[in-house]
Amino acid sequence: MRTVYDVAALRARIPALSAGTAFFDGPGGTQTPIEVAGAIAATLAAPLSNRGTVTPAARNAEAIVVAAREAVADLLGADPAGVVFGRSMTQLAYDLSRALARDWGPGDEVLVTRLDHGAHIRPWIHAAEARGASARWIEFDGGPDGSGELTLEHVAARLTERTRLVAVTGASNLIGTRPPLAEIAALVHSAGGLLSVDGVHLTAHAGVDVGPDPAHPDLFFCSPYKFLGPHCGVLAADPGLLAQLHPDKLAASSDAVPERFELGTLPYELLAGTTAAVDVLASLGDGTGDRRTRVLSGMAAVERHEDRLRTELEHGLGELPGVMLRSRAGHRTPTLLLTFDGRDAAAVADHLAARQINAPAGSFYALEASRHLGLGDAGGLRIGLAPYTDADEITRLLAALRELPVV
Repeated sequence: MRTVYDVAALRARIPALSAGTAFFDGPGGTQTPIEVAGAIAATLAAPLSNRGTVTPAARNAEAIVVAAREAVADLLGADPAGVVFGRSMTQLAYDLSRALARDWGPGDEVLVTRLDHGAHIRPWIHAAEARGASARWIEFDGGPDGSGELTLEHVAARLTERTRLVAVTGASNLIGTRPPLAEIAALVHSAGGLLSVDGVHLTAHAGVDVGPDPAHPDLFFCSPYKFLGPHCGVLAADPGLLAQLHPDKLAASSDAVPERFELGTLPYELLAGTTAAVDVLASLGDGTGDRRTRVLSGMAAVERHEDRLRTELEHGLGELPGVMLRSRAGHRTPTLLLTFDGRDAAAVADHLAARQINAPAGSFYALEASRHLGLGDAGGLRIGLAPYTDADEITRLLAALRELPVV
């Protein structure tokens, strides 16, 4: 039984790390293990066609889709029959919001938060506007001195009997804040509403459970490329809820759930890569039990590893003059947003890039959050830890920041 998180062994499975770059840009997409790349290549090299049962090529396609739904279900604690694949989380959010809003009308409300990525704000606002419904904002503790917290009280202050859906992030991709999802879900459901969660950032850093429970979300979105997988999007939902929705689709395409939401032929190679990514995560824990159990063990190990490094990094940053840490929520992912006295964050990103340290600057499609923090559209320097980040890279990053010229 494995008891120590072996980051060196994981790093050896990721070819991109061999060049010596320190990747602190994981919130924008992680580097790819060899198993994931291999699964993609093997899928494209094997016989492949549209799904079916007659030819080997058709059977390969069918098996890949079934395996990917099962893998994502094990990752999220979901029903495989409620796993939908799409081009991206953004595309899936727009598709689902339009389908779900068909019975909304004047007087109905949706709630969106200023903490979220734009892909979990605009689809719901646009869907509400198209049906004559209203969209209202849930605030969070922002401003220059704000903690970044989004609490149950923030949600309760906006929730009414007219609320049809609440959209909230599982974790902020800008500052890492993790709202209390279980409590929010129970509150929203008690008011008769649905809860949609953007889990893109959360799924990369913690175990997730979206099973049938009042304390779980109704819709949960994530993106495999944020957790060592390929570029595609995922929606997990109750199949019964999906059966009530009727998206625009071609007449000849399947009306079965979840296929009715998957427009066109699926990218089989990316689905195979997604399955491989889940298996990699499942390999990072104690190695016992079924895949769901191993995934939860692996993600718990990732969370402990990343939290240790985050604590070390935050201590080092606290010793640097003129550096302000904007990520201060009590429950958060290892995602830090920094601003600098008298210095543009983009210039700091350039300074780091020249030293083979990738930590970009911006607001990263979380415009509302950046503005609410008093940072405008420019945002700050985002440092994101990943399962493959190690202590040497933390040391390199802090040393490079100490080398910044005095302003």
